[in-house]
Amino acid sequence: MTSIRVATYNIHKGVQGLGPRRRLEIHNLGHAVEQLDADIVCLQEVRKEHRREARFFAHWPEVPQAEFLAPEGYEAVYRTNAVTRHGEHGNAMLSRWPVVSHQHEDMSDHRFEQRGLLHSEVRIHEQSVHVVVVHLGLIRSSRVRQLAQLQRYIAREIPNHTPLLVAGDFNDWGTLVQSSLRPTGLLAFEHAQALTFPARLPLVQLDYVYARGLKPLGLQVPTGRIWSRMSDHLPLIADFELPSAGA
Repeated sequence: MTSIRVATYNIHKGVQGLGPRRRLEIHNLGHAVEQLDADIVCLQEVRKEHRREARFFAHWPEVPQAEFLAPEGYEAVYRTNAVTRHGEHGNAMLSRWPVVSHQHEDMSDHRFEQRGLLHSEVRIHEQSVHVVVVHLGLIRSSRVRQLAQLQRYIAREIPNHTPLLVAGDFNDWGTLVQSSLRPTGLLAFEHAQALTFPARLPLVQLDYVYARGLKPLGLQVPTGRIWSRMSDHLPLIADFELPSAGA
């Protein structure tokens, strides 16, 4: 049996708090990502650059956050979703295994929210595993359209027989996502309640790892004061069994 660990984490751009009292958490997040010990780490709200914050914080990393957070030996893939006055941010994937290819698709539903998906193909034990990182919109009608777009993307770009992971911040705590993705064969853990938001007092699950062609083994959410300080979300960790090649 070959097991793989997948984590998804909205890192809130590496900064917590507001105004002059905001604090830089990106260094703590670097240690946290390493502690997850995941083969694949899917990240949302990752900054490529932010000129104002770089001036405000003395220890702002000199490299983009995706590269900064990647543990030694991992490959970092990043694509921008949103361009702002002071910089840009988007989704990232960190992989312990070789990345064969990656691409991005814009999922913005209206001009007030810039969203996108990051699709990578990873080679794990000579098998291709496709990984899609998403961060859906705040408005339900937007999520409906974005999920329909995601379904079309999967049908168009990802072979049916290939193991597939879709992970990220879905901004939805109802049944919309499950019912939308079920026709594609993507399933989350059944009857598993893993509350991830808000980090200080988790009440709902906004973060999910959906899989097709992989057997679920376990699900966990790290908790505690340290984890609740680093972001407004908690990370979600899912373990899977990768079927043998040709199985």
